[in-house]
Amino acid sequence: MLKIGLIGVGHLGKIHLKCIRLAREAYDLVGIYDSDKELAKRVADDYHTTAFPSLEALIAAVEVVDVVTPTSTHFAVVKAALEGDSHVFVEKPLTETLDEARELIDLSRRSGKLVQVGHVERFNPALLALGDVPVQPYFIEAHRLAMFNPRGTDVSVILDLMIHDLDIVLKLANDEVAEVRASGVAVLSNTPDIVNARLEFRNGAVANLTASRVSLKNMRKVRLFQRDAYISLDLLEKESQVVRLFNPGATDLPEQGQQFPLETPRGPRIIHVDQPASGPVNAIQMELESLAASIRDNRPAAVSIEDGYRALELAQRIAEAVAENQARMPDPLS
Repeated sequence: MLKIGLIGVGHLGKIHLKCIRLAREAYDLVGIYDSDKELAKRVADDYHTTAFPSLEALIAAVEVVDVVTPTSTHFAVVKAALEGDSHVFVEKPLTETLDEARELIDLSRRSGKLVQVGHVERFNPALLALGDVPVQPYFIEAHRLAMFNPRGTDVSVILDLMIHDLDIVLKLANDEVAEVRASGVAVLSNTPDIVNARLEFRNGAVANLTASRVSLKNMRKVRLFQRDAYISLDLLEKESQVVRLFNPGATDLPEQGQQFPLETPRGPRIIHVDQPASGPVNAIQMELESLAASIRDNRPAAVSIEDGYRALELAQRIAEAVAENQARMPDPLS
């Protein structure tokens, strides 16, 4: 087992603490640290662990740190952990700035220590259920809508919510973004609360993403359209549906699922509809356990620090596009 310490015991930190306990075959929880010493003591008492007096003391006592602190602190905490010879799990987004992220990438490579970024949707059962289904989308549509919650409004909806789908889209499209167009509005906070972005990839694929934290209902859906296939992912309900077209008599037609004949301008085809199942998982526990496996097997992290950088870079490009678009809009109060 790897000795692990948790840094940050707020709302999400407590969830991580429970998941570390569940991952008992992978980790031995050594203790916790939080800049709020009274909170750290209360949580340590509740969870029967040790509250360390300083960040440095905790890092010195462990092999892995789990960083669940405000984004503004990620750079300093992760840097201290890497310099202290620890592997790192850090919640998304990786850092506040690209310069900070680049410095951490360099430090991670020089230290030989892994950094995994907490893009937890990579471990959503709806996405995991795709398994070996071939994915080469020409068009991607993503909607991530949430009811307003003051927690998280210290950053724009791009870093708060959309960044989840940016990571998924970058993974599925597997290409570089050539062009970004975006618009957004600050409705209830001082930063954009609803943003729409259109991404064009070098290979011609297009992604259209909308993120809102001022909606009347929650929604987390991703739809992929590709040649002879449509894939729908409901990340909230953790369900997926794959609709594919096959030629009659095709040898690769899956046995499971439903089949329907269809006449098309290109001749008769078979519609195959499948809802691949992936059993319920604890996504946070799973991502923490995946880091332990990567350390043990000496292989890259499932969501590498470079992945975290790419999502952050794209988020900043979208934020810049939103700002440019707002600058062109007339001020209704002038």
